[in-house]
Amino acid sequence: MKDPNNPCIFCIIRKEELQFENQLAYSSIDSYPVSEFHSLIVPKRHVETYFELTKEEIQACNELILKTKKKILKQDSSVKGFNIGTNVGKSAGQSIMHCHIHLIPRREGDVENPQGGVRSVIPNKQHYKRKL
Repeated sequence: MKDPNNPCIFCIIRKEELQFENQLAYSSIDSYPVSEFHSLIVPKRHVETYFELTKEEIQACNELILKTKKKILKQDSSVKGFNIGTNVGKSAGQSIMHCHIHLIPRREGDVENPQGGVRSVIPNKQHYKRKL
């Protein structure tokens, strides 16, 4: 199996796969989507984690998150929500060691109980009861 980190697959920008780009980042469809139109927002500079981004890179990524969200909503009116997240470190599930932000469209009924959303990365923590 080919190592996606050698060379880094996110450092090789394939123009035909771009949705949007600006000076510091780009967005594209995820190769292994969780849902239709699952997108990645990737800083162009090779940096391992979100916490290493400059303020300018964070702003550039946020601009593309909003543009990509708008495009997804135009393409699919069944999208009613989104999950946004990034994995930082192998213990958090990061497998490509180049920062990337997931923008995952969500639809009514796509899972039985969506409560907890991103908390499901630790399955027994997803569903909880609020303390009164």
